[in-house]
Amino acid sequence: MTEHVTTHQAQEDARNEDILIWVNGVLKPKAEALVSVYDSGFMLGDGVWEGLRLYDGRWSFIDEHMDRLYEAAKAIDLDIGMTRQELISALSETQAANEMQTDAHCRLMVTRGVKTRPFQHPGLSRQGPTIVILMEHSKPSIPRPIRLATVPHLRGQPMTQDPKLNSHSKLNCILACIAAEKAGADEALMLDVHGFVNTTNACNFFIVRKGEVWTSTGDYCMNGITRAKVIDLCRANDIPVFERNYSLVDTYGADEAFLTGTFGAQTPVGVIDGRQIGDGQMGPVTQRLRDLYKALVSP
Repeated sequence: MTEHVTTHQAQEDARNEDILIWVNGVLKPKAEALVSVYDSGFMLGDGVWEGLRLYDGRWSFIDEHMDRLYEAAKAIDLDIGMTRQELISALSETQAANEMQTDAHCRLMVTRGVKTRPFQHPGLSRQGPTIVILMEHSKPSIPRPIRLATVPHLRGQPMTQDPKLNSHSKLNCILACIAAEKAGADEALMLDVHGFVNTTNACNFFIVRKGEVWTSTGDYCMNGITRAKVIDLCRANDIPVFERNYSLVDTYGADEAFLTGTFGAQTPVGVIDGRQIGDGQMGPVTQRLRDLYKALVSP
């Protein structure tokens, strides 16, 4: 059987053994970059995060990422304790310390902090937030189009856990990914609460039918920044694009399918539920959007 690949698969880079990680204002070697077992993120998944990509010395769409992070923190009533500019300065400090210029990925994590006792109530987190900035040299290395399998796990309704919230609690998506791998696929295609095609466990999802680009309504998926940029690129370049409800039947008959995310940008999908999509390779619309996106992130 063909080996599994992931949408975050990267080339091995020995420099990552010597990275410095920013933990609450202090740059620490990888082996020393630790958080407490009492941390609310470790204990309960109580926190929010962002993934950022470094292209030619610039963190792409950093304003949009900061907007999403601070909005998420407000939504869960978490005081980050740093201004946007202070946090951006910490990103720059960590980047400089690691001598990174391009092909780097950052995971910026904020939790409610260390708890006084090991229980759920947020009032037990009294020491202020835990903030970690973890950067790796990371060049995508996805050797073939991704294979998806539809799973029973859904992206939930806003009043359970709003899927727009980029929280540390990813168990639902992890279970979806496990189910997909056990079905012989790389990632999970997840439906919404009405049975329409929605997203994957890690990325936003698009199909192409007769030159038109379709994606979900956005009601039940992560408000992906790369997703939004692809929609904007379509509109700016006369590529018909629709945010709409569509079914697995529509998906199986698509000419192309691709995923979007900060790490992989636009990743082609070759097979869904054992059905080849188009010719199983990257299609012309996906390639055009990838080229347009590359030009967008280039200085």
